[in-house]
Amino acid sequence: MGHADMIMSSRSFLEYRAMFALEERDLDGVVLDCAGGASGFVAEAGTRGVRAVAADPLYAHGAAVLSERLSAGLEQGDAMIDANAERFVWTWYGSAERRHELRRAARRAFAADIRRRPGSYLAAGLPRLPLAARSVDLVLCSHLLFTWADRLDQEWHRAAITELARVSRGEVRIFPLVRMGDGEPVPFLGALLADLRAAGLSCEVRQVPYEFQRGARHLLAVTGSRTG
Repeated sequence: MGHADMIMSSRSFLEYRAMFALEERDLDGVVLDCAGGASGFVAEAGTRGVRAVAADPLYAHGAAVLSERLSAGLEQGDAMIDANAERFVWTWYGSAERRHELRRAARRAFAADIRRRPGSYLAAGLPRLPLAARSVDLVLCSHLLFTWADRLDQEWHRAAITELARVSRGEVRIFPLVRMGDGEPVPFLGALLADLRAAGLSCEVRQVPYEFQRGARHLLAVTGSRTG
């Protein structure tokens, strides 16, 4: 399934640090942001000496089209938050203004970086990536898996997570573990984890120092076989 009708958002490096509970040692190798959307993570990582690349099928459209889509995505995201205001908490951000400030800065960083360093943005999407096995050290997946569980079923999630584990030498970290908008638990999460473990993947749910959707305080960390 493509991502053409999904919200394109711009999350910042600081948001990624909190959502994925990232320590400095986690960023020593090559990091893949999949699906990256208009995140500022790769751009901001580059200014900090972190090697990072992003993958998203939307990058095939080019920077100009993405800028137009991003404007619509920001409005769509804000409308969704307004419509479900009781399902969000502002403790981490402090205020709506602070969130907007981070998102605007991330948007500017992304727009400049994809023009300056297009090779850091791979036009590709799950559940199949044109990357060699164990070609990156850490994979981060923000607001795709589980977020869109009403459209992407258990089998798609199994295939996508297996693929992310294939390309990673280390962990795959996925956040959040609830659906977009209503913040409800994903009904097939337990069965999916059982399937992944049966296939030889290690799966661990961890709490993180970030919450925006009420109750969305956990990531899923997945690692593959060290010998396979």
